[in-house]
Amino acid sequence: MRVVIAGGHGQIALRLATLLAGRGDEVMGVVRNPGHVDDVEATGASAVVLDLESATADELATHLGGADAVVFAAGAGPGSGVARKDTVDRAAAELLSDAAAQAGVRRYLLISSTGVDEPPAEGTDEVWAAYLRAKKAAEDAIRATDLDWTILRPGRLTDDPGTGRVRLAPPPVDRDEVSRDDTAAVLAALLDAPGTAGQTLELRAGDDAIPDAVATLAGTRP
Repeated sequence: MRVVIAGGHGQIALRLATLLAGRGDEVMGVVRNPGHVDDVEATGASAVVLDLESATADELATHLGGADAVVFAAGAGPGSGVARKDTVDRAAAELLSDAAAQAGVRRYLLISSTGVDEPPAEGTDEVWAAYLRAKKAAEDAIRATDLDWTILRPGRLTDDPGTGRVRLAPPPVDRDEVSRDDTAAVLAALLDAPGTAGQTLELRAGDDAIPDAVATLAGTRP
């Protein structure tokens, strides 16, 4: 399988690239900063430098040829303002979908966020509110495509070691945490589960083995 990860230097993206490359998949990470290329290549993936805030769909599509799937793992990150929540967390996700369609790539995984279904509460920090709105807008835009999309909404992310056990279910799900390790492992499993296309899934730490949790939702569990 050939997988392109947009936002390839993110913590989940690097973990996912390591998992996929380790099992023999061909992986490419799209990064904005040339200084991040070495980190991506250290996972066993290749890297391409492209700024998703200024690139066109045509430019991005040239790097997606032959891919079986794309994963949107980009984010404006800590310290970014309201404007970049929109240009990265929403617009870049849409850009990837346009480029994927142009390149003939059907499978699209979007890493979103829990808490996007309700409007931000009064008094919410304006940057966090902008982030939630951008993620919700990205979800809506991806749902409107005819791609084979799956939207994954992790809970609060931690750096705890992965357990290989999660709670994976359609919303609503109580807000709780999940490790970046287990989030990456679920993404890898979703790439192998086309039956999860068209689903929006909340992810938390839990009791179900990841293969079983994904197979249940894909309708392939014995």
